[in-house]
Amino acid sequence: MNWLRRRDPGLLAIRRAVRVTLVACLGFYLCRYVFDLPAMAPYALFGTVALGALSQIPGSPRQRAMTLIAVLPVAWALVSVGTLLSVSNWAAAAGMFVLGFTVSFVGVGGPRLVGLAAGMQLLYILPCFPPYDPGSLPQRLAGVTMAVVLLAAAELLLWPDPTPMPYRERLARAVALLSACFDALADDWSGSPGTPGRSAPAALLPEAASAQAGRSRPAALVPEVTGAASAQAGRSRLAALLPEVTEAAEALRPSRLPPGLRPASASRRDRALSAAAGTARLLVGRTADLYFLEDKQAVTLPAAARLLRAAAGCTDSVASWLSGRGPLPDTGKLAAALADFRRARTETDPSGLPPERLELGALALTLGEWTKSLVFAVRIASGERPPALVQGSFWYARRSTPYLWWHRLKENLTPRSVAFQGALRLAAALAVARLVAGGLDLSHGFWVLLTILTVLRASAAETRSTLKPALIGTIGGSVVAAGLLLLNVDPTVYVVILPLVMIAGFASGPLLGLGWSQALFTLVITLVFAQVTPVDWRLAEVRVLDVVIGAVVGVLIGLFAWPRGGAGELRRAAANFMSASAEVVRETVAVMASGSQQGTALPAARGAGLLAEASFALYQSEHHPDSPVDWQATLLAGHHAVRGAEALVRSCPAGGLLPCEAQLTASAEDVAACFTRASGSLAQGAALPPVPPPVPVPWPTDLGQDLYVIADLRVWLLGLRDDLAGRQEPNETLRARAARVADGAA
Repeated sequence: MNWLRRRDPGLLAIRRAVRVTLVACLGFYLCRYVFDLPAMAPYALFGTVALGALSQIPGSPRQRAMTLIAVLPVAWALVSVGTLLSVSNWAAAAGMFVLGFTVSFVGVGGPRLVGLAAGMQLLYILPCFPPYDPGSLPQRLAGVTMAVVLLAAAELLLWPDPTPMPYRERLARAVALLSACFDALADDWSGSPGTPGRSAPAALLPEAASAQAGRSRPAALVPEVTGAASAQAGRSRLAALLPEVTEAAEALRPSRLPPGLRPASASRRDRALSAAAGTARLLVGRTADLYFLEDKQAVTLPAAARLLRAAAGCTDSVASWLSGRGPLPDTGKLAAALADFRRARTETDPSGLPPERLELGALALTLGEWTKSLVFAVRIASGERPPALVQGSFWYARRSTPYLWWHRLKENLTPRSVAFQGALRLAAALAVARLVAGGLDLSHGFWVLLTILTVLRASAAETRSTLKPALIGTIGGSVVAAGLLLLNVDPTVYVVILPLVMIAGFASGPLLGLGWSQALFTLVITLVFAQVTPVDWRLAEVRVLDVVIGAVVGVLIGLFAWPRGGAGELRRAAANFMSASAEVVRETVAVMASGSQQGTALPAARGAGLLAEASFALYQSEHHPDSPVDWQATLLAGHHAVRGAEALVRSCPAGGLLPCEAQLTASAEDVAACFTRASGSLAQGAALPPVPPPVPVPWPTDLGQDLYVIADLRVWLLGLRDDLAGRQEPNETLRARAARVADGAA
């Protein structure tokens, strides 16, 4: 039992296997022995297998039940089309290709659709084989309806799975820790503590961080600290919090989450939550930068501390709303703090000061602007629509849901999309297999297609790795099935042992691997057909032949259709993203320095970033040796280029820096060249090249207020260089950097 709990925490696989088995057997036995409808019985059973075992529906039990009921009309359509197209092999194969591609490709709309894809495929596969019998369609539809209704009821009543932690709560924890970091940073700058109890609600902070932060405790328990002692306490608190907030922010990455928990649908809500998580990760990186930038003589330091204090309160409100503990946040106080900070800069002449003395204020302004974007994203996620169309990353804020779905499908309708590649690969394999099975007149040809659904993976190497256990398991299960049929036992034995074998078969996949699940599923199919039609031991032989044919078709298609899977496409997509980011750097500086017309660099980079993130998500689902490239950090550098450019274009005057246009252009070209070199190395399959030292540029000190804008641009450019320089070694991630901060504090 201890071994079982180690392999299956919470016994989720066991509970699911029992639940699906009870529903499948109940529907099958009712149709076969009570209603005496042999044509209805297989659909009651395989409908349950399709939507209960092959499908992975995310969400709470209630959400899964509602999803099942919602897809019932789609199930009717697939069974009906499959029944009608079984009139000929070519019609069935053509339908298999079209529906195979469509059902798989619409998965770009979100994890709920991805989880349903394999089950939906089976609902077409089963009826598209002979006999051509449209008259049995009512019984087939009734069987599928029974399966879906019983399965939905079972999701609610039979050992329902625990509801996973919602993405909003994960985001709330990261933002709460970020709020505590801002507050600690403000204490360090101001030398006096802020209002106790403001930052990071206690329920969201880990116990250790909460105790270190001191912000979530009652005011009476917070010791009195002032002056230098308070500043040191704030710095120590920040050092203790940085590793935890980094881990919480990294845990929001799609690659670190199960597919069903990712906010990956085309809806405004999921797009906004994903944008909020990305902004939180960028804020964590800049907070770490500010820890290393200790400048007590920085210009406008008191105003920067007040701005950070307002950002802390704003992120605290975001965390409270996300966790259901507070009202929807707004940016009123933060906008006022940003205005006050800019006013303080206009009232302080920076002439004669070196650019380094202005970096802290520029970073603080970046934190304030990105915090404002975080609040805006959360308000969109709540369902609020801005009064006017929005440009940039939040272009979707006022778009209708049908438009957003169409846009998601359209942007992935390209051979460079891994979703398009995967859908086309699977559709071709299923269509070819249907033609082969029909041409060879295989009596149970749907097993060929079911094998492809089981073994075909995103890359040829992954597909080959599944063949050995699948074939060994099938042969072993067939031998046992043939022996059972040769014994010529009483049919009642099949009725009794079917539920036991089915439970073991459904549970063995996650617990023991593909080989065991194939062996037991072979035995399940034998027991089912032995109760529907007369069979002999040759049924096991047919099963082995079908699996071999399906495996051969799957391997051949995998070799010819994008055989490298996510690895090859990730390198290409990341290289394109780096190249697009280089153009963003050049264009943004040109707009800021000389007032050039803003072009298409930002939209192009946003699109390249989406394809790169999708490729990385597929890459993470595959098995690869350790890569010399830190893919997460590399993509973050590109996102920093895009998000930073958007903030600069939005908040800084354009075309007012002509006196130092040459210096800015040289710095921009230096950073853009780093992105271009990274792009070239990725495209060639090499590791990222070293980032050379920055080109020395003599910066003016006599431009008055324009020096602040120059500082904002320099901080962005230097941050991009740091991003690329820290991405050369896979272990030099933000998490490791933050851990070193804590070690240094200790």
